[in-house]
Amino acid sequence: MERKRVGIVGAGVSGLAACKHALDKGFSPVVFEADESIGGVWTHTLESTRLQATTRAYRFSDLAWPANVTEKYPSHCKVMDYIKSYACKFDLLRYIRFNSQVLGVEYFGATEEDIMSWELWSGNGTAFGTGKDGVWRITVKDSKVGSTEVFQMDFLILCIGRHSGNPNIPGFKANGPELFRGKILHSLDYSYMDNVAEFVKGKHVTIIGSGKSAFDIAAEVARVNGTSQPCTMIYRTKHWLVHKASVWGVELGYFYLNRISQLLVHKPGEGFLHYILATAFSPLRWAISKVIETYFKRNIPLQKHGMVPDYSFSYAMSACLIAMLPEGFYDMVDEGSIILKKSKTFSFCDKGIILQDGNECIKSDIVILATGFRGDLKLRDIFTANWCKRIVTGSPDTAVPLYRECIHPRIPQLAIVGYSESLTDLYASERMANWVAHFLGGSFQLPSIRCMEKSIAEWTKYKNRYNGEYYRRSCISTINIWFNDLLCQDIGCNPKRKNGFLAEWFQPYGPADYAGLY
Repeated sequence: MERKRVGIVGAGVSGLAACKHALDKGFSPVVFEADESIGGVWTHTLESTRLQATTRAYRFSDLAWPANVTEKYPSHCKVMDYIKSYACKFDLLRYIRFNSQVLGVEYFGATEEDIMSWELWSGNGTAFGTGKDGVWRITVKDSKVGSTEVFQMDFLILCIGRHSGNPNIPGFKANGPELFRGKILHSLDYSYMDNVAEFVKGKHVTIIGSGKSAFDIAAEVARVNGTSQPCTMIYRTKHWLVHKASVWGVELGYFYLNRISQLLVHKPGEGFLHYILATAFSPLRWAISKVIETYFKRNIPLQKHGMVPDYSFSYAMSACLIAMLPEGFYDMVDEGSIILKKSKTFSFCDKGIILQDGNECIKSDIVILATGFRGDLKLRDIFTANWCKRIVTGSPDTAVPLYRECIHPRIPQLAIVGYSESLTDLYASERMANWVAHFLGGSFQLPSIRCMEKSIAEWTKYKNRYNGEYYRRSCISTINIWFNDLLCQDIGCNPKRKNGFLAEWFQPYGPADYAGLY
């Protein structure tokens, strides 16, 4: 039997996990990585970036952190060391083609009309489909020498993430960036700079945004310039950035990431009993959220600085809107090194930024747009064929339509791993990579396309309900166990991974619980 060729795009944590699990199933994958090293977003990040979850929650299932890493939230350098140790332990580097930028991918072997007429994915519900000629052609540019080469793969796994590549740049009807005399850059460009301290030193720096990157950049600039040149952070929405992942010594996982917590939310495809329990327990979920909000408002000066979010903590958990504060952030606000300004809109003038009311101009030498990324465009643009571009990210009012968060019902012989978010993306991505590897190995077949689309509709309903306006983040954090149970059932493994009744229901689930899932 001919050995099937498996291609993987991206050597971040998702791509490495996909490579490792494909090797476990006897394949010899080829990983295309545009950079010259592994690590994805961890390769180029802010100097002050640290892990956003504890090491217990952010890890590969089959590799613990080294004993000499004692911090709960290690620096990005130690995260990179850990990722490299994973690649070395499982001998992944020899399967990676570095400096290999994928310019486009295109499926050959069946027409769009044929594919749309199929009742089963790829024609028969299996990884490699019905036709021997069904292949993905991957056009790859060697960024070192500039040459281009085309590879053919029987199955393609996209691990390109959503927090890099395509920056989200605000649009302006009038008074746009062309009026500004200073420098404008996106946080992506800032993260690639070698000496940011020299770049911002003595400058009036304004940061646009209210996510994790905005806070981190503001803290970095404030440490360089202090009160002599305060850094201004202009935000539109207030988010829950906290100083630790526990309240009164109890980890947040005991409130949101154990089996008992799954009973408090409505889940995709739930039965009548689960529906009744989630409805009955909704007041308890509300009460838990209020207790946690009270704790953080007492321990972080959110009210003092007008930074209490307008949404609940439980909503933040379910929509993946939780992040860690930079150390001493509000101390820098108190001393005047960071100035917080709220404005729904802004525009430019020659000297800086004009806020929504137009009565205040923020003098700026440098404007940094910490406005996130367009992961949907990054995913769409990797495809060459228009029909794939048209359907892969779904419609603007739905989440990306992926069965089990990684299979598009109408795009054959392809999986997308690492697009959906969780509180620790590595945790979710590795489970998907493991599931895809079992699928490649023939452990199970996919249901009919109609059944997959029904499942996707149920998950879309959940995301619209619990993720609100952030539904396109496809966050599955607070039902990660429910999701993992489905993956385990598909591959024929016992979804209950704890020892004992109490542990099964009340201990938080994490990556280590799924070690050795074969």
